[in-house]
Amino acid sequence: MISAPSSSAHDPAKLALADGTVVRGRALGHRGLTGGELCFNTSMTGYQEITTDPSYRGQLMMMTQPHIGNYGASAEAMEARKPMIAGLIVRDSPRCHSNPQADESLEDFMRRHSLVGISGVDTRALVRHVRDRGVMNAVISSDPLDDETLVQKAQDWPSMAGLELASEVTVAEPYTFCEGPGPRIAVYDFGVKQNILRSFRRRGCTVKVMPQDTALGEVLAWEPDGLFFSNGPGDPRPMEAAIDRVGNAIDTGLPIFGICLGHQLMALAQGFEVYKMHVGHRGANHPVKNLDTGQVEVTTQNHGFAVDSASIAPEVARVTHLNLNDDTIEGLRFKTFAGLSLQYHPEASPGPHDSHYHFDAFLKLVARERGLTLPETTPSSATITV
Repeated sequence: MISAPSSSAHDPAKLALADGTVVRGRALGHRGLTGGELCFNTSMTGYQEITTDPSYRGQLMMMTQPHIGNYGASAEAMEARKPMIAGLIVRDSPRCHSNPQADESLEDFMRRHSLVGISGVDTRALVRHVRDRGVMNAVISSDPLDDETLVQKAQDWPSMAGLELASEVTVAEPYTFCEGPGPRIAVYDFGVKQNILRSFRRRGCTVKVMPQDTALGEVLAWEPDGLFFSNGPGDPRPMEAAIDRVGNAIDTGLPIFGICLGHQLMALAQGFEVYKMHVGHRGANHPVKNLDTGQVEVTTQNHGFAVDSASIAPEVARVTHLNLNDDTIEGLRFKTFAGLSLQYHPEASPGPHDSHYHFDAFLKLVARERGLTLPETTPSSATITV
């Protein structure tokens, strides 16, 4: 990121796309230049959780909801210690927020964390453009640069395809997140969201978070009852060491749960294929069908890669969840080991809450495989076959 001093709330800014499109607006947050893959999110709330989600590392986030910042920012809404997106694009950011629980305005939050943004953009029109053309790189700039220079910078920005980013967001050292009477869950942190950890804590688990490159032997020395592979940013395909580690973890016989990037790594470890999507899924309104029960869940999603359905070996895994918009794979249940994985986010905060039961299902699987009795704090509403 190329920084410049902060100035007036009415400073001009530009958004330049790699295909030559240039949009003018007003500078939001920190002044300077930033770039990344331009994607969009259809959520109506949760903008702070989105900006701090490690899975968005290296991406410019464009919100389709026109009013972003109307309830300010607070410490309780953080999914990581700082914003993870590369930049923010909105239609309108109110100068005043209405929320007694807020600690500061979105503008102040962005300035404090040196997050560059732009407002005054017709985001819905631009979303239609990206939806037709596919995701592409772009730059946001409040620096006085001409259109041609900015477009060239967007074209030169590194592509998300083939980009490994989990190493940039993983924890530096192992730490114990919580202790409880329930199963011991070791979390491989590829960019884990805080609400995933809180979801295990609410169910009485003891949770230890490990850096993404932690040797499996070190994890096993802690004597976990189950392993969790977290969400995270970037392309899973070049993560050869992580794929091998997941494969070795499968051989231990421990129950395993993966979400988002973790889901993709589990699929790759079993020889399935993963591909880059045209625009990806990002929002809190994606319908997913649970093929075991026939129920449809409204889900929160954030991914630009997906497991190729044609590559799934039926003797190794079965599809448990399917996206009703485009039939992409949303969940797998493995047959050769005690494992399940999800492409979407069951821990979604602020919501929806249709998919919380997956944590219960995993812990039931852990209890069955390890001969444990779950604490009474564990909900019993799981609706997936374990």
